[in-house]
Amino acid sequence: MSVVKRHQTVGVKVGGITVGGGSPVVVQSMANTDTADPVSTSQQVFELAEAGSELVRITVNTPEAAAAVPEIRKRLHDRGCSVPLIGDFHFNGHKLLTDYPECARTLDKYRINPGNVGRGKKRDEQFSTICKHAVDHNKPVRIGVNAGSLNQELVVAKMDEAVRSGSGKDPDTIIDECMILSALQSTELAQQCGLRKNQIIISCKISKPTHLITLYRELATKTEQPLHLGLTEAGMGMKGVIWSAAPMGILLWDGIGDTIRVSLTPKPGGDRREEVYAAQEILQSLGLRSFAPSITACPGCGRTTSTTFQELAQEIELHVKRMMPQWRQRYEGFEDLTLAVMGCVVNGPGESKAANIGISLPGTGEAPHCPVYIDGKNHTTLNGTPQELSVAFKKLVDEYVERKYAKHEASAPAN
Repeated sequence: MSVVKRHQTVGVKVGGITVGGGSPVVVQSMANTDTADPVSTSQQVFELAEAGSELVRITVNTPEAAAAVPEIRKRLHDRGCSVPLIGDFHFNGHKLLTDYPECARTLDKYRINPGNVGRGKKRDEQFSTICKHAVDHNKPVRIGVNAGSLNQELVVAKMDEAVRSGSGKDPDTIIDECMILSALQSTELAQQCGLRKNQIIISCKISKPTHLITLYRELATKTEQPLHLGLTEAGMGMKGVIWSAAPMGILLWDGIGDTIRVSLTPKPGGDRREEVYAAQEILQSLGLRSFAPSITACPGCGRTTSTTFQELAQEIELHVKRMMPQWRQRYEGFEDLTLAVMGCVVNGPGESKAANIGISLPGTGEAPHCPVYIDGKNHTTLNGTPQELSVAFKKLVDEYVERKYAKHEASAPAN
């Protein structure tokens, strides 16, 4: 498999994380709690960070939210969590950063939407105010252009220009061009305000997958700034994941994208961490990063009329998730572990041998025994009830992780 050649960008430090400059693609997420409530917000940020989000964005939209930011940071610090916090500003960011200097100092990055900072002459003035706060506090910014909140004055001007010139450009193409133009013009203005090149990240987010591909491919040719990648308003569940993964996978394989977010709509009361897991799976599926052991599982067919393989695959997946916090403390490199839970003799032995640990369950009509392969060799054969198989196989996984991935302490110097 060929190695992905990354789009060359400058590196931007966000807290202790580097975005761009050849660094691994960074996973980020956004809290959906009321930022004015520091208890619930710090809890969700902590959970997102524990799940693997390396940057977490929070809404800063009211005086109460801005005032709560230092308390959120303190609560995270008290729990040993140093994940960088990004302030998401719309409409009144210039005022909040001015009125709440402790908020400006505490945040690790500011997100500015150039379509929402003001209108007419006030747009540049208020955009510049946010940038000057970033300069004063040595903070990076993300200039985040969104199709849904694009500068309408720019859009109208470009639409009129297309009509006058008879270019025949369709509205979607003009919107894409306006988004790129807005991002580049705003980047230039930010630098005029004193921000360095290595303090600016750009995004141009839209809800149409094919347009996202076209837009970012064009944007990547026009800037060396790190690019934040994501399909905005992706939707719920399977649709949201697939619509995000399809364009983002293509762009990442093109080498485009330095940090990503999967903007899933959660079910009411749903788990916000799902967007973190989705982003990780996209990167891991492309071989760009490893976050957790991967589990190959049989999809099932007429040869697998029992549900045992499904139950075991689910049990192993839950077991790995439960063990991850503990494994992170005790082991290194376990993220590259591969497991296989297969349902019959057709592909079972082959896939099991290809994994670090694999089990081939009996399909319909097969002898009731389950060979287990470790690093390509037939290690043992398990028998018993589904529960007994689950316990025995999990024990083999735990023993393998302990044996192969234990951290090696540096030997003490001789006296």
